[in-house]
Amino acid sequence: MNKVQSVYIHIPFCRQICHYCDFVKFFYNEQLATEYIEALINEMNVLLPGANHKMSTIYIGGGTPTALNLVQLETLLSFLNEKFDIAGCDEFSIEVNPGDIDEQKTRLLKHYGINRISFGVQVMDDEMLEQLGRVHRVKDVYDTVDLLQKHHFTNISLDLIYALPHQTVEQFNKSLLEALSFGLPHYSTYALQIEPKTIFYQKHKKGKLHRPAEDDEVTMYEILKSTMKSHGIEQYEISNFSVPGFESKHNLTYWSNGYYYGFGAGAHGYLPGKRITNIRPLPLYVKKAMETGRPILEIDEISKKERIEEEMFLGLRKIRGIDKAHFHERFGFRAEVLYKREIEKLIKSGLLHENETAIQLTDKGLLLGNRVFEKFLLDEEYEILIKNNKASRHSV
Repeated sequence: MNKVQSVYIHIPFCRQICHYCDFVKFFYNEQLATEYIEALINEMNVLLPGANHKMSTIYIGGGTPTALNLVQLETLLSFLNEKFDIAGCDEFSIEVNPGDIDEQKTRLLKHYGINRISFGVQVMDDEMLEQLGRVHRVKDVYDTVDLLQKHHFTNISLDLIYALPHQTVEQFNKSLLEALSFGLPHYSTYALQIEPKTIFYQKHKKGKLHRPAEDDEVTMYEILKSTMKSHGIEQYEISNFSVPGFESKHNLTYWSNGYYYGFGAGAHGYLPGKRITNIRPLPLYVKKAMETGRPILEIDEISKKERIEEEMFLGLRKIRGIDKAHFHERFGFRAEVLYKREIEKLIKSGLLHENETAIQLTDKGLLLGNRVFEKFLLDEEYEILIKNNKASRHSV
């Protein structure tokens, strides 16, 4: 357990359900939220008895964590300050929606050691915000940035979604430039994905969701990269850009295939040798968490083969790519030997670049990441070699 350096805490409540969201979420209910916080605290106490645990990163996500009322939010933050060594934590993040916090909540976040805000803006266009099912409007974005900066929050990340229904390249460019005008140190940007069990999915099935053409989506991504670069904001992951030094330490845990605890309804944790998924339905989660402190839906044992595959999928998302020496140290195999044929083919296709120290996606590879990642699934022949502790047919 001493290898686990990060914690994710899920707060599933929202004041409004967005049309594209497939995360575990429920409409806010005061009594249910109070019961949920009590159950969440019990889950953490059972898995992590004692106090003042040292963690590198803590991330409170959702849902909308700040949908909690002031008492509930303080109950949670006060508990976390006892459970973990907040002063020694490199990054303590919380997700916030525009217009969803006031002076009291902002002071509370500051008082209890939150030092990074992940800010769900999505698009700087009132009409598109309404189409997405968002409650806030552009004015709320300005007001919330002012409020956060007034209370000396400097590490603020702004989320954007592009390739929205009916969105043109020109509209995206305008939204991007307005978001950049805040001069924030971090931006997360994602192309809209149509996920099952969402309002957009139902519209898509009925042919009532007009998506931009694929060429327009590619153009938006190219504009995104070049505009960020021109503003001194560096791309460090397929969908993430930051001023140097403001990269998301918590998300880098995921992309580096590091271990983390996951607490709350539907949360995922990754501990040495296993992935843990919590129960999603809220009443059942609360019941199990209160009764046993272990509201677990399933535990998946992770083989060395799966760990290697995940190392490649996740590591290649980072602009710096796979560190060859780190891979060799972690698994006892050289990635460039284990995947020699696949790497050579992908280099010829212009999707990968390899140098003495790293294996990285090219600009073309960044656009076609999923096509690259699937090439690193290991077949049975490789699995036998791994079990026999041989890197590949070729000597290492």
